[in-house]
Amino acid sequence: MKRTPLRYLWSAPDIRRKLLVTLGILMIYRFAAHVPVPGVDRAAIQQIFSSSGGTLFSLLDLLSGGTVSNFSVLAMGVYPFITAQIILQLLVPIIPALQKKMEEDPREGRKWMEKWTLLLAVPMAALQAVGQINLFSQFTGGAPILPGFGFSPGSYIYSLSVILSMTAGTLFAIWLGELISEFGIRNQGLSLIIFAGIVSRIPANFGRLMADEQHRWFFLVFTIIITTLTIFAIVFVQQGRRNVPVMYPGRRVGNRMSMPVKGTLPLMVNMAGMIPLIFAQSLLTFPAIIASFFAQSQTEWVRNVATTVQSMFGGTSDFYWITYFLLVVAFTFFYTNVLFQQQNYGENLKRVGAQIPGVSRGAPTQRYLNRVLSRITLPGALFLGTIAILPYLLSLLIPSLGKQSESLLLVSSAGLLIVVGVVRDTFFNIQAELKLHGYDDVMLIR
Repeated sequence: MKRTPLRYLWSAPDIRRKLLVTLGILMIYRFAAHVPVPGVDRAAIQQIFSSSGGTLFSLLDLLSGGTVSNFSVLAMGVYPFITAQIILQLLVPIIPALQKKMEEDPREGRKWMEKWTLLLAVPMAALQAVGQINLFSQFTGGAPILPGFGFSPGSYIYSLSVILSMTAGTLFAIWLGELISEFGIRNQGLSLIIFAGIVSRIPANFGRLMADEQHRWFFLVFTIIITTLTIFAIVFVQQGRRNVPVMYPGRRVGNRMSMPVKGTLPLMVNMAGMIPLIFAQSLLTFPAIIASFFAQSQTEWVRNVATTVQSMFGGTSDFYWITYFLLVVAFTFFYTNVLFQQQNYGENLKRVGAQIPGVSRGAPTQRYLNRVLSRITLPGALFLGTIAILPYLLSLLIPSLGKQSESLLLVSSAGLLIVVGVVRDTFFNIQAELKLHGYDDVMLIR
């Protein structure tokens, strides 16, 4: 009987060390996720989640891996960092000086991007901490989740300590992610931090489905079928690619040149992976958090606008789901274009003397590849958008499901896409590590 190739994961010392370091750091993250913010009223938090506090809190809880439901110091997860990343990536194409900086020296450009993303994440985390506290305080029925929090005389020190603890929690999560990327599974740190938070909600969601004694078996079978089909569709689309024919020049053998070599340039249908969903989720929660600053305003029209914004981005309105779909599609095209422009296939193919049949070298090749990529990205973007709003579509098709439609996939459809994407990327990362160690015949995908 043929032995499983997975044994190499443990027999190779370097890979074993990286896996153990990754698991150890993830365990530290999950332990820290249960450290509450100083002075938080747990009863007030539970009151919000047991009442009609809105789907927004459930969404925030999903994104943070359950840390919002107990108001942990990690309640914001790494999403302020991701929001800062979004802002800077949106600014690069808009500001010519930044775009030139990124194109002239990509390595230094990445270092600059990482530095300023981290610096911008600090005020973003502090701002989101205040907004999150204000947002929760509106649904407690007069019982504040943090008694004594505010910016009135006598409460500054306590309020500052709360904001600092939540900001430090976010920076701690980012630091753990960087440790994983450096000493564990390479370049997968933040993705695995988000992954750990999402999968930690599976037992609670499964228990919620099983609590319905009348429909528990229907929900269980329905969940297995929908989850299996969704995972199959995700893997099928993420593995899809368009092979563009490329002619590479032959090599010189003595005084003669060999015949040109036929090759292909694979363009992925979903080059952006699960990043557009993370971007869209981070961006969609931001307006509701900003509106929470003005929900108690003395000016009536300001208070009304804030309430309207919260209802629009609270996770229950049609506007929210439509916007979610459009943002996922837009971010898919945007992020794919950013990645593809950085690779600059037109100049790279010209440099090695390769050519796409019927297309001139250099800039025309890049324009041709851009057109091809745009056409194949469209179905991938629409697929991502559909997966993102799958709970909403299920509730429209089967109205009797109600709020249970959000738990049918155990981690939500967006969370499932992130989980599958992280597992897939981690698999390929480990496969590359194995090949570096000489295990070329293992873990092959058929």
